[in-house]
Amino acid sequence: MNAFSQHYGNWQTKSRQRFLKGAEQLLRRLEGLIESHSLVGNTPFIEAEQFPWVKKLENNWHTIAQELDDILQYQDELPNFQDLSPDQYRLTQDDRWKTFFFYAFGVKAAQNCACCPQTSQMIESIPGMKTAFFSILLPHKHIPEHCGVFKGVIRYHLALKVPQPETQCRLRVADQIRHWQQGQGLVFDDRFPHEVWNDSDEVRVVLIIDVIRPLQFPVSVLNQSLIRLISWSPFVQDAKKLQNQWEQRLGAIMKSH
Repeated sequence: MNAFSQHYGNWQTKSRQRFLKGAEQLLRRLEGLIESHSLVGNTPFIEAEQFPWVKKLENNWHTIAQELDDILQYQDELPNFQDLSPDQYRLTQDDRWKTFFFYAFGVKAAQNCACCPQTSQMIESIPGMKTAFFSILLPHKHIPEHCGVFKGVIRYHLALKVPQPETQCRLRVADQIRHWQQGQGLVFDDRFPHEVWNDSDEVRVVLIIDVIRPLQFPVSVLNQSLIRLISWSPFVQDAKKLQNQWEQRLGAIMKSH
């Protein structure tokens, strides 16, 4: 690497860090505004009945699970979470948290969606959907406490593979603990500190979906604009490039079989 390339690389890194720090400060300042205008409350867990699309997903969970089984044939080749988002190295550094992305802040992983057409169709019909992916936890994986990026979205988990007994896997959000039940979902605010355990000898898989938080007007418009800005950020764009590389790699493996 010549001196110019090294200097340019250092400049890119510093610029990215400054952008992320500034964006983080802005989002934190706006969280109070989002809380005061939320139409679904501000509790760690949120009643799923407030989201009509949840019932459709849960009624069709077998269809999603069948397409998941096709993907799990290539489990070892799937990217680790930190492979797509290097910032997550603080949470996980091993190969026991695998992912298969459909969308990330509105950016579509077209090849992955084509591999699971029925799942993708259902995901794309969800109002305000911004992120969707299979989260695959291998046996005895613990994801330590962390917080989501932005309070302007709400997170949903649809349980597709749950080791038995169900108490071997758990999700803590703030001071509340829930266990996944196969074919059913949980809605929660991931800006609260949360962590996950799979203490079993089996794989646990959930479909994670982030949707825009229902808010009163005009804060709802501001929220959608902020989410659009996040999708343009280096954080998401870098992940998109890495995702494209993994899509191509996985696609080549699938074709060879």
